[in-house]
Amino acid sequence: MVCGRPRPGERLESAAPWRNGRVRVRGRDDGNRLGAAELGQGLGERATLVQFSSAFCAPCRATRRVLTEVAGMVPGVAHVEIDAERRLGLVRALGIVKTPTVLVLDADGRIVRRATGRPRRVDVIAALGEAV
Repeated sequence: MVCGRPRPGERLESAAPWRNGRVRVRGRDDGNRLGAAELGQGLGERATLVQFSSAFCAPCRATRRVLTEVAGMVPGVAHVEIDAERRLGLVRALGIVKTPTVLVLDADGRIVRRATGRPRRVDVIAALGEAV
């Protein structure tokens, strides 16, 4: 599991997605769905923000703050944080290779958006627009 920074000794070129502090965004995940069994809690009424984090990841803490804030602002949106190291089976099944990774789920648990890196509040709100 790689946090949003290169590992010690890793060349910066190999960590290209993080070179400029950009967030990588992908669209729908071919019909993948997540439910309460996978998340450990229920989905939000309108959408769910799922964050995969690791213990020593500084961008993960900042991401948690942004997602918690957005979930509090938008009615029917839940924020679920998953420890990637404890849920390796789910991490592998979803192809998550970096933390933080955020999945935006619609009300039925379908993955509408996926992003790695620390998101901006405005980007999270825009991604929620696709889910609700």
